[in-house]
Amino acid sequence: MSVSKCLFPVAGLGTRFLPVTKEIAKEMLPLVNRPIISYGVEEARASGCDEIVMITGRSKSSIENYFDRSFELEDILLKRGKNALYAKVRAISDMAEILYIRQREPLGLGHAVLCGEPVCKGEYFGVILPDDVFVHEEPVLSQLIKVHDRLGGSVVALEKVSDDDVMRYGIVSGSETEPGIFRIDDMVEKPSLGEAPSNYAIMGRYVLSPNIFPILHEQGKGTGGEIQLTDALRTLAKSEPVWGVAYKGRRFDCGTQKGWLRANVQLAMEDPELRNVVLGVVNSK
Repeated sequence: MSVSKCLFPVAGLGTRFLPVTKEIAKEMLPLVNRPIISYGVEEARASGCDEIVMITGRSKSSIENYFDRSFELEDILLKRGKNALYAKVRAISDMAEILYIRQREPLGLGHAVLCGEPVCKGEYFGVILPDDVFVHEEPVLSQLIKVHDRLGGSVVALEKVSDDDVMRYGIVSGSETEPGIFRIDDMVEKPSLGEAPSNYAIMGRYVLSPNIFPILHEQGKGTGGEIQLTDALRTLAKSEPVWGVAYKGRRFDCGTQKGWLRANVQLAMEDPELRNVVLGVVNSK
């Protein structure tokens, strides 16, 4: 495979979800029937990435425990004849080969990616931000990998956002070389509406060149006093192709309480058994 490794920056403190995230990793919050992080790992595996690298922080042991074996639980399930549940639990630990690297300081997304250099140096690699959960016929990361295989270079997922939302994202400018595919020539992290070069925002999926690492090493802090990945991609685009793909699928922003709750309700409404539960609660008020 052209891209076999995928980084998951999961060291954030999850302050928007406090106090629940005081002890529970934000990525372990449930999204209908499994934790948020599981959706991203499943997408990476379905895209051909067989090595998952979690960039973690000190409060993220619950993620490691979730993807590890639970021998006591497995033994209890087998003794009680709950073979279907046993198979589900075992499937989680068998999902992927997962490595863990500690990000010791919260210095931004660019720094989190830089922490993955020892594993990804010399290879193109994927990055999944698990707060962005995608529902799709074809995994969004797979859509990016296909463009990389055909055109080379780095690739980012794009979504056209409203004027009110441009200040929340990295915004790109570039030329559309074919339907839904852009050759990016510039980008700005969280600009004001007047500074935004377009309404196309980078969402949480990337295929990155290993040449991003020396740029991140030399780059200073940007917006918010953090090492911004967007700034590094802007520099990278001056020397090699950076493509943007208007992905096909739906995105749920699980990085805020409102977005997470909205995602749970919408996905529950699409489940035949849970739909009636949601409607029953809504109609009872």
